[in-house]
Amino acid sequence: MNLFEVVKASINTQEAAQAYGIDVNHYGMALCPFHNDRRPSLYVSDDHYHCFACGEHGDVIDLTAKLFDIRLYDAARKLASDFHLAPDKPLPEAIRRKKKHNTKAQQLRENEQLCFSVLNQYRRLLLDWEKRYAPQAPEDVLDERFVEACHRLPWAEYQLDILLQGDSYERSEVVSELTADGYIRKLQTRPREERYHE
Repeated sequence: MNLFEVVKASINTQEAAQAYGIDVNHYGMALCPFHNDRRPSLYVSDDHYHCFACGEHGDVIDLTAKLFDIRLYDAARKLASDFHLAPDKPLPEAIRRKKKHNTKAQQLRENEQLCFSVLNQYRRLLLDWEKRYAPQAPEDVLDERFVEACHRLPWAEYQLDILLQGDSYERSEVVSELTADGYIRKLQTRPREERYHE
């Protein structure tokens, strides 16, 4: 393995970002250091980063090079030094096990982010339905979308609150419920179905 491969296999982007002073929240979002960011627009995962505002993106080596304004090779050397790696030796068993564990943790985080994103879209759809399909007179037949909005909006907001403010156990429970039987994927299609019917 060359220096670049060892660094990428051993250090995840989120670890490096936090080690170099970027405060990443549990959704993987942070204030972008590459522009005047007021709201977190930088997404940092285990293997890459991407800013939704300024478009900066790359892997752990790109991030380090950009942060310290150094060449990629120097960034890889800095990471190897800061994280005590020996590029000419095979990866230790502890790191291989950690990478396997990171993959599980990464999957959990990705599921959590998917659930949050889909629920947020669904909530916006329900808010729209609540206004758009509200009965205009007492004798009007209730539109099924208005009824769904009345029933499901409190539920969606409660789930979002847990994903935003709950502890790791509560969040994982919500994610388990939402991902069971592909429920979150079905919810994901609701806005598209609505556009199709319009």
